[in-house]
Amino acid sequence: MSKETKALYLSVDQVAERFSVSKHSIWRWRREGDFPAPYKLIGTTARWKLADIEEWEGGLRSGLATHLLFDLEEVFVT
Repeated sequence: MSKETKALYLSVDQVAERFSVSKHSIWRWRREGDFPAPYKLIGTTARWKLADIEEWEGGLRSGLATHLLFDLEEVFVT
């Protein structure tokens, strides 16, 4: 991760676009504890650090891969 990536902050619109979901989904994920917390700026302005988003994404990939339970023989039976 480059220095520039660590310093980038995204708005809720940008985060929603990144995941192809609505802004409401981002806030719901946050309320449910399934998403990184934003940094609060002036007033009600919130931004997510890109590095936090990328770290969360990395955890999703490994979490999904380690929790898939199925029988390979059933999947590949011809």
